[in-house]
Amino acid sequence: MNVRFRRVNQIFLAIMLCLMISSCKNEKKLDNSNAIATNEQFSDSLPWSQRLANSIMKRHPKAWQTENDSLPKWNYKIGLLLTSFERLFEQTGEDKYFDYIQEFGETLIDSSGTIYGYTKDSYNIDNINAGKILFKLYKTTNDQRYLQAMKTLRSQLEDHPRTPSNGLWHKKIYPNQMWLDGLYMGAPFYAQYNTTFEDGDRLDDIAHQFELIWKQTLDEETGLLFHAWDESKQMGWANKKDGKSPNFWSRSMGWYLMALVDVLDFYPENHPKRSVLINYLNQLSESLLAFQHTTGLWYQVTDKGEMEGNYLEASGSEMFCYAFAKGHEKGYLPEKFKSIAHKTFDGLLSEVVEVEADGEVHINNICKSAGLGGNPYRDGSFEYYISEPIVTDNLHGTGPFILAALALNR
Repeated sequence: MNVRFRRVNQIFLAIMLCLMISSCKNEKKLDNSNAIATNEQFSDSLPWSQRLANSIMKRHPKAWQTENDSLPKWNYKIGLLLTSFERLFEQTGEDKYFDYIQEFGETLIDSSGTIYGYTKDSYNIDNINAGKILFKLYKTTNDQRYLQAMKTLRSQLEDHPRTPSNGLWHKKIYPNQMWLDGLYMGAPFYAQYNTTFEDGDRLDDIAHQFELIWKQTLDEETGLLFHAWDESKQMGWANKKDGKSPNFWSRSMGWYLMALVDVLDFYPENHPKRSVLINYLNQLSESLLAFQHTTGLWYQVTDKGEMEGNYLEASGSEMFCYAFAKGHEKGYLPEKFKSIAHKTFDGLLSEVVEVEADGEVHINNICKSAGLGGNPYRDGSFEYYISEPIVTDNLHGTGPFILAALALNR
């Protein structure tokens, strides 16, 4: 009997402990429900750009931590995020956003201008993207480390391997391949450097990159662009007749559109290639409208929304939103794209944005990563694209959200 009594007593105490823990949890939630009124950095009176940026800074006090790495790294995704922070600083004038960028620059680039972890000989076009933040850092601080780092990245582009048709390889490990992603990674930095420190003599070469991949990835039936092109036609994912990859990936077209609206900042109005690039922006933007979901968003695999496993993906939709908004603001796109961009942003708020009780903001439904080839091998099939992990607050989705919010003044 004593044994049974002790057992019943233990069960009773366990139940009471669980109830107490549950009560504490509920009490904590209740306390947080009022925090939105007192925590000004997440206040719903702030623009969405600042609400998300402040949330990111709370979670990751240093920019290099946003990739959840134990050590700093030079990274295209952090470059994307800090590009959005730079625009945020320019619009708000709040030093904390510039300081966030500067701390990253000082951590990753030593006093001689050497970029920590960067290897030129890998000839990875992704490594160029973060270089865009160096222009503002150099202009503001006059710190020579940033100028030297920019020169290093510019020298990579000078030596970077090219396809027989003079297209920049995506990476040394992917010979004779161009991916839509690579246009965003390399072209805006290339154009800004060439017009800032040189005499603008490479704008034709930059436009050629857009023209070549447009010609080689365009699908005449849909007006969409396939993710990549292998000029050698040797890769398993490449069509043996034309070298095209087999599917449309929304984020890859998002990279291309963002590259267009950003690189056009550096083309004079009288440059003959400017109208060519604006025409590409209009054609692809118009073609994408046929595949926009009623929510305002786009599917991971753009043209296969009806297929099982496909989903409305945040980053590609955000990139389209930003490109439409900036394209309209600059006069490249017709009036209707302003309302389309707003519709997309409304869809982001309803479908992928999550706000905690204290106002902290998260972005859901982000494809973590996608590519072609490599090990394990990525074959570019529909099944491959929907198999990649779907994550929250990945930089592919946070940076473009801030850019879109800023472009729309939301």
